[in-house]
Amino acid sequence: MMKASNLFLRCLESEGVEYIFGLPGEENNDLMLSLLNSKIKFILVRHEQGAAFMADVYGRLTQKVGVCLSTLGPGATNLITGVANANMDRSPILAITGQTDSNLRHKESHQNMDVVSLFNPITKWRWSIHNADVIPELVRRAFKISIEEKAGAVHLELPEDIAKNKSDIKPIKKPKRTLRSRPQKGLIKKAVKMILSAKIPIILVGNGCIRGGASSNIRKFVEKTGIFSMNTFMAKGVISDKSERHLQTIGIKDVDHLLIALREADLVIAIGYDLVEYSPKNWNSNLDKKIIHIDFTPAEVETYYPPDIEIAADIGYTIDSILLELIKEKEEVEEKVGKKRIDKNNNLNSIDIPYFEIPDTFREIKKQITERIEKFKDNFAYPIDPMKLVIDVRNALEENDIVISDVGAHKLWIAKTYNTYIPNTCLITNGFCSMGFAFPGAIAAQLVRPNQKVVVMCGDGGFLMNVQELETAVRLQLPIIIIIWCDSDYGMISLKQIQEFGRSAFTRFSNPDFVTLAKSFGAIGYHVKSTEEFPKILEKAKESTSVPVIIAIDVDYSKNQLLLNADFND
Repeated sequence: MMKASNLFLRCLESEGVEYIFGLPGEENNDLMLSLLNSKIKFILVRHEQGAAFMADVYGRLTQKVGVCLSTLGPGATNLITGVANANMDRSPILAITGQTDSNLRHKESHQNMDVVSLFNPITKWRWSIHNADVIPELVRRAFKISIEEKAGAVHLELPEDIAKNKSDIKPIKKPKRTLRSRPQKGLIKKAVKMILSAKIPIILVGNGCIRGGASSNIRKFVEKTGIFSMNTFMAKGVISDKSERHLQTIGIKDVDHLLIALREADLVIAIGYDLVEYSPKNWNSNLDKKIIHIDFTPAEVETYYPPDIEIAADIGYTIDSILLELIKEKEEVEEKVGKKRIDKNNNLNSIDIPYFEIPDTFREIKKQITERIEKFKDNFAYPIDPMKLVIDVRNALEENDIVISDVGAHKLWIAKTYNTYIPNTCLITNGFCSMGFAFPGAIAAQLVRPNQKVVVMCGDGGFLMNVQELETAVRLQLPIIIIIWCDSDYGMISLKQIQEFGRSAFTRFSNPDFVTLAKSFGAIGYHVKSTEEFPKILEKAKESTSVPVIIAIDVDYSKNQLLLNADFND
């Protein structure tokens, strides 16, 4: 026989859980004491919202279920924003909450509330454990549902009295591997015919490609076919921004210059595209686009996104199958002249398919993207220009270092101008878009990627929303670099207010001395005084191996209007 709290942890261990991010309470004390004898590491946080954001980023980076924990009542409600963020951004996480004794649930009692119902709209699945014997089934089910596409959040509630019970049921072993679905051959042939008949096809890469680990497949497809591509915010790095036929990131309102390319295209190949990131109404308002939908799941029902072909299967398998079929179609035509391009093993590595012609518009957009970076690299005005700040950060980091963006005007500058070459090296929340996400998320990132430098880019508004986690980072000796973009304003809100009403209202605030604040927590703090000084301070910050570093820098947001203008090259 085993105590239920011990059994619960054995089940988590069976699922491969490495960390639980959380804040304990009286109602989950049995679980906390059981953790003393577990190989799972408990990361004590200073606010439950931070724990949920940490689980979120852990899930994004590892594609394993991140776990966060709170007590009942206010602890559970504090988790909600982070859990909702993970769910809408498709990050696999499990939220565990405590609960009062089962015999008190039917009446008013201290901190008693229906937590399971509270989590209903922000999770894929949720359950309260009423019997210790069902713990193995419920834990296995929670992990299976969380990781299934589309990935997301699940919730388990463990009441105090159930945690004390006994059970002789053993954990259910996690399957070693789940085979992913293969695409249907008939749909592949139809997709190939549609591609070959298109005049200007374009690839729209979404977040599903990150979760599906399909970067190498898609890169090969772009390389072999020459079809131009672009990505959403959360798919940065699937295709390297160095690629000559990659137009980089779309997603800034309906005047984004990349929309010109989408509107010119007659076929959109949407791969792992998630409508929660960017509405198709922005690029298919006239309903004149042919669309091929490729994702693990069928397309959402959406007026402006009616796919001509839907392929719900493993993304990597699907892309490889389409490429192979494209090659075979070419072979049938060229076999007459004795040109053989495919070997008996269907090897794609040495095959070149004739490129589609490059539209003049696409050529001009790619030119503008390159020139934009060059234009601002020598701008030394202070407060620093947002694009200059992003360029300096990019130049200071290795290709596999990780930048995590918070939410605000800076997120748009990062999305558009931070060149990304590897998946999951520029993390942006673009589904639920919670301010305060980046810094707690960076703690999880540094734990699971200890050999990569982790840099937080956040506004002065977003940073102070979870500033208390600086103690967590110091205690864990994590050398995270936090770059605070300072303007004493909720800038994106004021920008929208000014655009619509001609003036802003209630968005201004004052800031603490960030250098003193950093020191008070045991971290290192700098306040940049000139644009020339910033790269030097950033290099100093990179030298830290066990202490977080805060860099506060004043930013000139006067160019924010460019984010809403069609000519982004001004």
